[in-house]
Amino acid sequence: MTINEFNFAGKKAIVRVDFNVPLDENGKITDDTRIRGALPTLKKILGDGGSLILMSHMGKPKGKVNPKLSLGQIREDVEKALGVPVSFAPDCAKAAEQAAALKSGEVLLLENLRFYPEEEGKPVGVEKGTPEYDEAKNAMKASQKEFAKTLASYADVYVNDAFGTAHRKHASTAVIADYFDENSKMLGLLMEKEVVAIDNVLKNAQHPFTAIIGGSKVSSKLAVIKNLLDKVDNLIIGGGMGFTFIKAQGGKIGLSLHEDDLMEEALGVMAAAKEKGVNLSLSVQTVAGCEFSNESPQQVVDIFNIPDGWEGMDAGPQSLENWKKIILESKTILWNGPVGVFEFDNFAHGTGEIAKYVAQATQENGAFSLVGGGDSVAAVNKFGLADKVSYVSTGGGAMLEAIEGKVLPGVAAIKG
Repeated sequence: MTINEFNFAGKKAIVRVDFNVPLDENGKITDDTRIRGALPTLKKILGDGGSLILMSHMGKPKGKVNPKLSLGQIREDVEKALGVPVSFAPDCAKAAEQAAALKSGEVLLLENLRFYPEEEGKPVGVEKGTPEYDEAKNAMKASQKEFAKTLASYADVYVNDAFGTAHRKHASTAVIADYFDENSKMLGLLMEKEVVAIDNVLKNAQHPFTAIIGGSKVSSKLAVIKNLLDKVDNLIIGGGMGFTFIKAQGGKIGLSLHEDDLMEEALGVMAAAKEKGVNLSLSVQTVAGCEFSNESPQQVVDIFNIPDGWEGMDAGPQSLENWKKIILESKTILWNGPVGVFEFDNFAHGTGEIAKYVAQATQENGAFSLVGGGDSVAAVNKFGLADKVSYVSTGGGAMLEAIEGKVLPGVAAIKG
């Protein structure tokens, strides 16, 4: 059952949204992108004549009540975005009466799900690897089911529109679906768009297909890189993770970030790429700094000969020229992770250029481009290019796990 096929008239829908929005020290939202992202789903339900029970987590309270992470702080913002009154349930596990009283067109926002350890299903205060932990884990699983059952009891229909948590088997993202029949649970419009965008890249890619993988560490994206080798024509590896590949080949990388214990893996990736006919493109030139700060002096150097006391902090002009050619010739582009120290403006140039190339390939050459992961998304937003790429993913971790080839529990709970 899809959300567009379903008529919510007279139905109570409990919707898992991702309202884990950033707040300032006064509890005011600094970026409401996630709230705006959920609006099409929420307005569809209200437009049909349904009522809404909204549930989300915020931050990492680790199973304890933390007023600084209360969703009560954003109730007025949600109300303003929806254009209808929103009431608040201060305890998400004791909201039965408020849910039962909801009339058509009314909205109830539940308190932070993660104030309950049952939401994540992790034992609290017990050391991992001990017999006590295993015992506590089994007990917690039973409690998690009860918690999910309680949440499910508030509504007639379950909608999951929180792609950012789709890779977690939590009470509200996966377990709750067991308490609804197949015609009473569905993905929200945002989730559907995310799943389609990832399928477009992983299952229906037009070629040449280029993946741009950046960021600081090989270890965090090794499984992604390996899975992509069976799918892509070009694999661009940039950012800090590239220096492990350079050092593994005997390069002098100065103080550049790298992982010695993954050099063998890096050489293995290079060998596998060659065997599969994948063009693996590493940086050839870097903008080096002699201190890790925005104000550091800079010099452009050969990637294999970074001077002692210096570290690679951004992609150099020749690297960008090589990558521009590859990107502009691509028909499918996946981009995750920056190619420099993007948080420093003076070392953000390379990442900004990649954003421009991806946008140009999309707008002028008809490529399908999927951008995901915090800094990549920040880059397309910073340079005003978010509407010039095909899709910007809201869930970095979930997107990476999908690209790794893992089944996302939040999607599987509904689609099987």
